[in-house]
Amino acid sequence: MKLVTQPRRRAVSKHVAILGLGTATPPMIPQEQTTSLALEIAGTTAERRAWMQRVFLRTGIERRGSVLQDAGNPVEDPLRQFYPVPAGPDDRGPSTAARMRRYAAAAPALAHQAASAALDDAGVEAEAVTHLITVSCTGFVAPGLDASLIGSLGLSPTVRRLHVGFMGCSAAFNALAAAGDAVRADPRATVLVCCVELCSLHYAYGWDPGRMVANALFADGAAAAVLGAGNGGGRGLSLRDTGSFLFPDSQEAMGWTIGDHGFEMTLSPGIPDCIRGHLRGWCMQWLGRHGLGIGGVASWVIHPGGPKVLDAVADALGLDEAALRISRKVLAGHGNMSSATVLFILKELLEEGRQEGPCVGIALGPGLVAEGVLLE
Repeated sequence: MKLVTQPRRRAVSKHVAILGLGTATPPMIPQEQTTSLALEIAGTTAERRAWMQRVFLRTGIERRGSVLQDAGNPVEDPLRQFYPVPAGPDDRGPSTAARMRRYAAAAPALAHQAASAALDDAGVEAEAVTHLITVSCTGFVAPGLDASLIGSLGLSPTVRRLHVGFMGCSAAFNALAAAGDAVRADPRATVLVCCVELCSLHYAYGWDPGRMVANALFADGAAAAVLGAGNGGGRGLSLRDTGSFLFPDSQEAMGWTIGDHGFEMTLSPGIPDCIRGHLRGWCMQWLGRHGLGIGGVASWVIHPGGPKVLDAVADALGLDEAALRISRKVLAGHGNMSSATVLFILKELLEEGRQEGPCVGIALGPGLVAEGVLLE
């Protein structure tokens, strides 16, 4: 009889710790300057210009980062150099190819800054990283951010790589879910997650209300996290669970597609009502699996898709303004940096000293989908 040797079973970790966090932003632009630019490239009538000014003001954003605003650039206004005044009514601005060239030139350095800061915060050497997860929805290039980070950080050439691409503002939580799975499967794993978004490369010309709102909100930034086996080590937080919910009948609510002149955002005015109608039920069901209710959550990391999105989440979950304070603070100081934003909020929350107890993060993305993380 032939004997079959069973493979040795690898130990499984039940606990995933967030060991370190890092963020990076390019030079900042006052919101007044981006308002002026938007009026030039899309304000075709006095009525529309007045509407746009109100939209930009109501975002609550004071400044935003942009890789186009190069601090070392001798040009007086590099933002307008990239986005010149339209030559005519059919001018839609830089081509997608031109925008992708800027992405390829600028994204690696910003990603490196955030990833290096996260490794330093975690006290982890680059050679110890076993898994690298990159996140971006604002550009495509191959070899990608993974290859550039391996080279610039000095990661092992054998590091396991995964890219979470084009999933929008909620993608950081998708990446944390994948990182958690890797650590639970192998407690020897050390996972570096790095999000980089260059939203300022996709300002839209022409008149479209949804895209004008996007012009008013989105910004550039990068954020990274290091995860490994442990129970609340490093930053004092463990990743207990992640959740996902696709809102019913919501495929037209939010979209992000590739056009000839940049990536194009679709935003429905019905998004807040969709959130109010469905978010609470899913959240209660998800948290209920862990014996938690919404009232038992000590702190919140809510992605600031915009003021109306934050208001809708607060209404749906019954949150007071204190629960959203840091989300609004990050929105005001940085704008909506898509996937990177929630890690900025989490870092700020920890630095201010969060309340003891469960922490829940929720971010919305195209689908319409909600992604959640439960931290302790």
